[in-house]
Amino acid sequence: MFVSQLQPGMPAPEFTLSDADGKKVSLSDYAGWNVVLYFYPKAATPGCTTEACDFRDSLNSLQAANYDVIGISPDGAEAIQAFSDAEGLTFPLLSDPDFAVAKAYGSYGDKTFGDKVFTGTLRSTFVIGPDGTIKHAEYDVDAKGHVARLRETLGV
Repeated sequence: MFVSQLQPGMPAPEFTLSDADGKKVSLSDYAGWNVVLYFYPKAATPGCTTEACDFRDSLNSLQAANYDVIGISPDGAEAIQAFSDAEGLTFPLLSDPDFAVAKAYGSYGDKTFGDKVFTGTLRSTFVIGPDGTIKHAEYDVDAKGHVARLRETLGV
């Protein structure tokens, strides 16, 4: 089953996932804050590394404008920990191994790599406002330059 894409004004689906240390993190933990929630297909791959490092390098300016960043992928704790350590990431990466949260956000579906079509996490980004509603939703994200484009959209 494929969930339709979320639109601005819709409530952001609540979730609770584990980080690399097994700590449970919920969207409700960020109530009252702006959150940039992004889905990426696989840790330590070229596009995902580019995007994560761009978020890392922009984190201070995003946080200064009251935005927290959370990354979600289907990778297990060991993979996200290794990725975070290797790239010096200072924002939480969460594990969604059964794609439940990706599906709730409409960030799961068919994608093509070369001649192969497979199903998995789709690169997408959401800005969730302090009231828990979607303020910005972007699907089919091109990792290169994505964070700069997002910052321009947010005026950060």
